[in-house]
Amino acid sequence: MSSLPTRRRIVFLVWRDTAHPDGGGSEVYVEHMARWLAAQGHQVTYFCAAYPHAPRDESRDGVTFRRRGGWLSVYPRGLGYLLSRAGRRADIVVDVHNGIPFAAPLVRRRGVRVLVHHVHREQWHIIYPGMMGKLGWWVESRLAPRLYRHNRYVTVSESSKADLATLGVAPDRVDVVCNGIDVPHPSRLLPRSATPRLCVLGRLVPHKQVEHALQVVAALRASVPELRLDVIGGGWWADELTAAADSLGVSDAVTFHGHVSEHERDALLDASWLMLAPSVKEGWGIAIMEAAARSVPALAYEFAGGVTESIQDGETGVLVADLDDLIAQTRALLADTEARLTMGKKARDRAQAFDWQRSTQAFERLLLETD
Repeated sequence: MSSLPTRRRIVFLVWRDTAHPDGGGSEVYVEHMARWLAAQGHQVTYFCAAYPHAPRDESRDGVTFRRRGGWLSVYPRGLGYLLSRAGRRADIVVDVHNGIPFAAPLVRRRGVRVLVHHVHREQWHIIYPGMMGKLGWWVESRLAPRLYRHNRYVTVSESSKADLATLGVAPDRVDVVCNGIDVPHPSRLLPRSATPRLCVLGRLVPHKQVEHALQVVAALRASVPELRLDVIGGGWWADELTAAADSLGVSDAVTFHGHVSEHERDALLDASWLMLAPSVKEGWGIAIMEAAARSVPALAYEFAGGVTESIQDGETGVLVADLDDLIAQTRALLADTEARLTMGKKARDRAQAFDWQRSTQAFERLLLETD
């Protein structure tokens, strides 16, 4: 390691950036890492897909963004960049494997790290229920582990590390670097809503299963008539969710806020009594920790991967078995003020331990050890 230069040329190959219409928590993680590395003097390039009105090339916070290609064509364009003069000069390539790999080892023998947030077994069949989903899962579960068999991995939770092991990735090749959180730990919060209020925070896509939160509201309205739900975030599934709210007869109790500013997000979290996180799978659950920082306990599914680590069951939130259990536990916590407030306090106390500086420093150390 002493023979390696202190300052490195680092390329991130990423499907999207945070400003992309479909950008989400995984992109937040990658951009935090990229900004930190740039701040330490490394030369950082973030190669990702183009999208309408985004500049082709941009420098932001010391990171050079290069946007080429679209939903699928970004992958061969990424390999093309690695073969370019600038790409060949890179010391380290971080291949962000978000279901589909960039396949950097096809053109590089050394200096490749694979970043995986979570395994997409369930998502493939939800979003692409036919042959395309089967092909995608084959690429992720069979082809990718073989392609990266000589490379080290980084992931965000022990749960994701265990899932990678089921695909044949040896645990001793996987390092875990947890997420930080993107909100401060405020000394004062805005007032909590005087009436029961739930929230969902994240991208509106099928595997987030926001429909389950709508069903919770439908099931509880008779006993909790003032109950309201704030859906915070946007995405291509928004129209389907609006239609689902209409079908369930809860449109008057649900507000779809779309993309909001950080200030608006924090105000909505402060008003909430509970967060519902009914996603089928998460690598960690950044939104859960963002809510925790505002003293909001979360409820999520016990089979959904990283949420079993972002939530301490019965302490900072509740892990539930299924939709019926989600409804029952939400009802119980709405009625039990003492339990809910105690969980919120513990959630906020625990959130203090998660910060981006600790995570980014760990990530940098791992990169500098890359073969």
